[in-house]
Amino acid sequence: MQSEIRSVMEDPPPEFPPMERPPGDVAIAELFKAHRLGLVRFAFLLVGDQETAEDIVQDAFAAVHHRWSRLADHDQLLPYLRTVVLNGCRAVHRRRVIARRWFGVEREVPFWSAEVQALLGETQREVFAAVRDLSRRQREAVVLRYYLDLSEADTAAVMGISRGTVKSTVSRALRKLAEKLEENR
Repeated sequence: MQSEIRSVMEDPPPEFPPMERPPGDVAIAELFKAHRLGLVRFAFLLVGDQETAEDIVQDAFAAVHHRWSRLADHDQLLPYLRTVVLNGCRAVHRRRVIARRWFGVEREVPFWSAEVQALLGETQREVFAAVRDLSRRQREAVVLRYYLDLSEADTAAVMGISRGTVKSTVSRALRKLAEKLEENR
């Protein structure tokens, strides 16, 4: 017994070959590292609350991982993720409307934390508040177009609408934002 213990202690541990990760896991992990924060910010601007935004993005990555084998174009994962995040934000808004309609529950979303109020200037807070007051579609179009800096074609693809609709929606949204910000001066 003593010799077996001595043998185990003196022999180096066996080396195992590195585990091969499926290519989908590697691609999703890299995408997660590179774009998670931007997608959380995108979702935050649409739903107005950090925890929900993080949940939406996490669910989007889980959905992509689950559907990996059925995805046709693995080079287009980021646009697909943006669409999944946008649809997740829309689902949150639908649930909030239903809760408000059926149960009279008006959930006040804590949009400004103390840290955000300290870091952002008054002008930035006014702009964010004005963007939040836009209709859902206008807010989505403005955030995709100017916050994520997507082209009209990419914005249209993510929203599932035509390029012309993006142009007109953004135009109306910018007009509303200008009116709202002028009103606050």
